[in-house]
This record gives sequence, C-alpha cells and structure tokens, in this order.
Amino acid sequence: MSTAILTGQPVPGSSIEGDLRSLGFDVQVAADAADAERLVAEAPCEQRVALVDARFVGHVHALRLGLTDPRFPLAALPGAVTAQPDGRATLTRALARENSAGGGTALAVDSLPDRIVTALADDGAEVHRPELGSLVAAVPADPQARNEARQAVADVDDEAVRLKSAVKSRDGFFTTYCISPYSRYIARWCARRGLTPNQVTTASLITALVAAACAATGTRGGFVAAGVLLIASFVLDCTDGQLARYSLQYSTLGAWLDATFDRAKEYAYYAGLALGAARGGDDVWALALGAMVLQTCRHVVDFSFNEANHDATANTSPTAALSDKLDSVGWTVWVRRMIVLPIGERWAMIAVLTAATTPRITFYALLVGCAFAATYTTAGRVLRSLTRRAQRTDRAAQALADLADNGPVASFVTRATRARLGAPLLVAAAGTAVLAVSLFSGVTWAPVAGALVYAVTAGQALYRPLKGALDWLVPPLFRAAEYGTVLVLAAQADVKGALPAAFGLVGAVAYHHYDTVYRIRGNAGAPPAWLVRAAGGHEGRTLLVAVLAALLTASQFTVALTVLAVAVALLVLVESIRFWVSAGAPAVHDEGEPA
Repeated sequence: MSTAILTGQPVPGSSIEGDLRSLGFDVQVAADAADAERLVAEAPCEQRVALVDARFVGHVHALRLGLTDPRFPLAALPGAVTAQPDGRATLTRALARENSAGGGTALAVDSLPDRIVTALADDGAEVHRPELGSLVAAVPADPQARNEARQAVADVDDEAVRLKSAVKSRDGFFTTYCISPYSRYIARWCARRGLTPNQVTTASLITALVAAACAATGTRGGFVAAGVLLIASFVLDCTDGQLARYSLQYSTLGAWLDATFDRAKEYAYYAGLALGAARGGDDVWALALGAMVLQTCRHVVDFSFNEANHDATANTSPTAALSDKLDSVGWTVWVRRMIVLPIGERWAMIAVLTAATTPRITFYALLVGCAFAATYTTAGRVLRSLTRRAQRTDRAAQALADLADNGPVASFVTRATRARLGAPLLVAAAGTAVLAVSLFSGVTWAPVAGALVYAVTAGQALYRPLKGALDWLVPPLFRAAEYGTVLVLAAQADVKGALPAAFGLVGAVAYHHYDTVYRIRGNAGAPPAWLVRAAGGHEGRTLLVAVLAALLTASQFTVALTVLAVAVALLVLVESIRFWVSAGAPAVHDEGEPA
C-alpha cells in the first residue's frame, strides 16, 4: 500500500484524509517537517510515498491525477507531491535539504509539499504536473479562501470531468462521435467491477479473431456477423485505453498489448476475409496481402517522419504553419482526419462492406482508400520536409538507421566497399527500382540479380547518417521493397498456398518492424543486434526469397515460404515477449490514433 503523509496544520472537518484513503493510501500525520522526513524514510522503499498539505482543498480526481499515475517517478499538484520508488531518493534529498535549511519553522504558514517541489525544480528534477482543467487543487491561506475553494469544488462535477478526460484529446471523427459517447461509460462500468485494461484488450483481440473466423465461413450470415463483431472489437479497443485513463491503470505490458494487438486484429481479419472468399471460389489472397503491405508501409512512413523530426532543432516550415492555421478552422480538422482513413473510419468501412458486399469489393475499397490516404499524407510530409530548415539530431539519424533494419549482407557491403554511390535516399531508391524491374522481367534469375543490387545499395544507403531532408523515406522504401518482393514472387508462383504462405511471412516480418518502432519510441533502442542478424535483415530476407523462387519448384517454394514464416515468427515473437515483460521495458502509450 502507498503511504501519504499529511503535513501542516490540521483543519477541522477536512475530508483530505478520507480522500487519500479512498485512493489506496495509508495515511500518516507528521507533527513537523522533521517528522515528515522520518516518516518518508520509514516507508517501505518499494512503495509510493506522498506528502500532502493537511489544508488541501480540491477534487478527489485531482488528487488521483497528481498522486497515483504510475508513469512518472515524481509528480505534484498544488499542496501535494509524490514519488514512486524510482524517485524516492530524489525526494528524500530535497526534503533533507529543506529541513537543514530551517524550513520546519515555516511549516504552519507555508506548504511543505510546495517548498519541496520548488527544491526539486531547483535540482533539475523532472516533476510531472497533470493538466487539471476545471478541477480544483489548492491550499487556502485563510477561512474565506477555504470557503471559496470548497464552493469551486461543489460547482464542478469531477466524475463528469473524469469521464471526459478518459477519452483521447485527439481522435478520428468516427471514434469521437460514434464510439466514445458510450464507450466511456463501458470503461467506467469495467473500472467499478475491477476489470483491468489488459483484460479488455484481450477481450477485444478475441472478439476480432472470432470476427475473422466468421468471415472465413464464406457465408452471408458469417459476413454480417463478422462486420458486427469487428465493430464490437473496436468498441472494446477504445474502451481499454479509456479505462486506463479513467482509472490510471497504465502498465508496460498494457502498452505493448495495445500497440501490437491492433495490427494483429486487423491483419487476422484480412486473412479471414481471404479464407471466406476462397470458400466461395474467389481467390483474393493477393489483395489481402497487398492491403497488409500498403497499411504497414503507411505506418512506417508515419513512424519514420515522426522519429526524424520530433527532436529536430529549427524545425519550422511554411507548410507546417499553414497546417496549424487550418487546424483552427473546425470543419477542416475533421475532414483532414477522415481522409487519412484512421483506424476508426477504416474498420467501420471494412465492417459495413463485409456485411453488405463481397470480400473482393471490400479489399478494392480498402486498397483505394489507403492508397489515397498514403499519397495525401506522404506528399504533405515531403512538402514539409523540403520547406523546413530542420537540423536533425544524431538520435534521429540512429532511429532511422534502426528502422531501416539492415542485416549482415548490407553491413558487410558497408564495411567492404570504398566507393560511395551518392545520397542515401537516391541510392535506396535506385536499388529499389532495379529490384522492381527485375521482379517483372520474366527472367528466372533476374530477381536474384536485382536482390543482390538491392543488398549493395542498402549497405551504401546507410554509409552516412540519415540526416537529409528526405532521408526518413529510406525505411519505408525498404519495407515496400521487401514486402513487395514476397508478394510478387508468391503471385508469380501461381500455385495454391503460395500467397497465404507469403501473407504469413510478411505478417511475421511486419511484427518485427512494429516491435522495433515501439522499442525506439520508448527510448529502449533497437532490438538486439543478434536478433537482426538471425532474422537476416530486410536485404537478406529479400535475397533469400529471390534465390528460393529461382531454385525451387512452385510447390517447393510454397513450403519454403511457410517454413521461413514460422521460423521468423518464432524468432521475433520469443524475443519480443521476453523484452516486453522484462523490468526494463518502456511503457509506451500512444495518445494519437494510428492510421
């Protein structure tokens, strides 16, 4: 149990002690600052400890936001400061210095927690201060101020504020107006029954898998049920995050589950649609794989652009200024969010088309919509990059290099070659173009030659730091090249099972790339070098698939793709699970709606 230590002059009739207990704190009272220091030292080191002024007046949810959020080692709000185990030593030092400076003599007329927060800031400690909005948190200095603060508390319904704040501040149109108005109440229902966000996330995954199974039946009833269940899965997907924000139940495991399950649900549903179509005599596996490739490449564009620019200096451009200006016009905000086809709009479209049409029509609409969205967003980001004068950091360049996923072949090329072919993006684009031409040449061994050229250019592209204006396009180019090679060669095999096997392989590799993204976002670095080497890197896998396609018969190639898919999936999944359940894994919580 966490410990809250009340400091300062007690106020008759105050509810602060009961409020703290309702939040799970064991409440103790300090006679003076020295006593507070002693109680902090005696509190178990593995527990959270909080210092709260006994005169505090405010909403319970304000205390909850300031004192119970697990994401921050140190946090504060007016009249209160808290430290998790990672921040206990810093808090203890600040408290000891405050006492040694004679701060205890001012305890009755000044707020000890606020003085400690000032001392922490002077030391350069990072103290989280939650956005309270209309919530009240104050330490009144006299009876009149106390009465005014109590009236302000009575004027604001903190439960309504809590429900509202459970919803993301930036969501898509469909999510904002068709899901969140009621999913927030589902989140509250779950919280009151002790359910955790991870349980809701798992329920969302199971619902989506059942939806995929219904789609795989290939019957009209199955398609209708699949559409309904897919929307239900999305409702639960919104609910888990809202539950986490409503009850502040953030966790590393929850962050990982939320980050990966969305992609697993969507791509499993694609597979279910393809299986259902096959039962009706229509082979749409190429469309399903194409949709997965396009969607994953869209995400890599998002991730690469953000990583390249989030800590850049002098990071301004006329295009960005225009975008900010458009954001001030209400209707343009929603139009711009909808045309990028974010997850809410996309899943709604897939669900409706599944229930009302055929899998082929569903995939056609999905491909056209995602292609338009990808073109719109990529063009805008290219324009921003060309018009801004950003100075990219070494960290950004390293993140892009990690996202590139170069393996042992490209690394050998980097070490062994002396000649430098040119700018990273131009080199990568040239290698990708050669590979693309070779895939459609009709010559058996041409893809192998193209893959060799591609491997050489992959090594050359990362010879210098990726700090150019458009170098963030290098990782998306590599993703498109690798996934596209698997898709084209499997389609050219023209044998039953080749495209489903290719779907599995691309899905396994895509998981590895998503895993890399979320490690980087959590400042945990790229996956270990041994994993990248064992998985072959993007250029090694591309070359291997090209060689297998040239050497083996169509049936043998299908078996080889299946074996490769299983091997890659086991390799990356085992390492990913090991990392994300370890103590050192970062808690990555994405507050924006992914595309």
